Amino acid sequence: MSSSILCFPILLLSLLSIVISPAQAIVPANETFIYTNQGALGDYILEYDGNYRDLPRGRQPFRLCFFNNTPTAFILGLRMGHPRSSSGMRWVWDANRSKPVKENATLTFGTDGNLVLADVDGTVAWQTGTANKDVVRLRLLGNGNLVLYDSKAKVVWQSFDHPSDALLVGQGLLSNGQNKIVSRLSNIDASNGPYSYVLENSYLSMYYKPANVEIPILYYKIMIGRTEKDKVTKVQFSIDPFITIERDEPWAYLFRLESFVDNSSTPFDSEYFSRPKYNTTYSWLRVGMDGNLKIYTYEPHVDYNAWETTYRLFDRNEGDESECILPERCGSFGVCSDNQCVACPTPNGLLGWSKKCAPPALPACGKGAVDYFKVVGVEHFTTSVTSGTPRTTLGDCRKKCDSDCKCLGFFYREESSSCFLAPVLGALNEVSNTSHVAYIKMSK
Repeated sequence: MSSSILCFPILLLSLLSIVISPAQAIVPANETFIYTNQGALGDYILEYDGNYRDLPRGRQPFRLCFFNNTPTAFILGLRMGHPRSSSGMRWVWDANRSKPVKENATLTFGTDGNLVLADVDGTVAWQTGTANKDVVRLRLLGNGNLVLYDSKAKVVWQSFDHPSDALLVGQGLLSNGQNKIVSRLSNIDASNGPYSYVLENSYLSMYYKPANVEIPILYYKIMIGRTEKDKVTKVQFSIDPFITIERDEPWAYLFRLESFVDNSSTPFDSEYFSRPKYNTTYSWLRVGMDGNLKIYTYEPHVDYNAWETTYRLFDRNEGDESECILPERCGSFGVCSDNQCVACPTPNGLLGWSKKCAPPALPACGKGAVDYFKVVGVEHFTTSVTSGTPRTTLGDCRKKCDSDCKCLGFFYREESSSCFLAPVLGALNEVSNTSHVAYIKMSK
């Protein structure tokens, strides 16, 4: 049989498939845009004392902007608040915090449906990755969610799935690190800081990862499943509905977390935070630069100081979690008691604490002998969530730290023979149990 006869049906089917396959939708010309980072800067004082340029994409109380703390490092971000209030604008979302752009950078939404932030030299700093995915429009919703829709009005991409350091009302975290909120490094540097907040099965976990530590250190966790066996696939920051400020029910207007188990569409309330005084719609939860978890609430009828801190996870109020759990509460090294830094441990005993307290200088790895000094009645800031290695002798625990150049000391519980090696020291929590002891590595 002729090969040309065999090929004909295949060729015909291929042509038919091209004809009958639906055309890829494109963004209509009136929906596309190119915004250039140039022109006059805004007149108002914003959080972090930065400069900003408004973009023509906003919906009260949100506005998309370019903002910066240094002249050559702009972030595409979303601000929240009232532009006429000197204290009324805060940053609640960053797109390119790890890769800032310069003057004359461009934000482009083209016919292919991809939203692209490119630096002045054309280098792509950030993008949604939605090219040729049937995207036809972009909208900034009233809840602060920046959304790309397809021709069937389905969400293709949304900023709510890509938080920076905060969660807005209705925004959530997905399971096992698919997304997380990460602290800002400093007031003048928007890049990722050392603190993160992630959903792991039935827990919300808080991690600390300083620059010299490879593996993030767990320092706090909240159980948000009904049991430890629950597989929570999403947790969402929510509020109770509210009609008037004057209502006085004790459980009205609460901030809460809603948990979704095994991809269920029906949530259950897993954690209550606090009861604010104001309309909680204008609220957001943030991991701060100190590792604390806070909720800020905006009251649009107040001309000045419109933002209030309406919740702190680590606080000095009776019954709240102690600030001593915060890894850097006492800087790089110090004894913390009753939310206060009370002493600086040294080989000569406990001295008065100051910001200059620091771990002992150590010899280069393998270049000198080391020894330890003892601090009685303290625990590492992680020991409330980390049990360490059980059934370990004190000598074996010391040998493990001796052989690990990244170990700055070890913590030992004499009554349970538990050993914990510390790659970072930070806050040492004072406890009444004198069998809980720290051994701080020093040059011999």
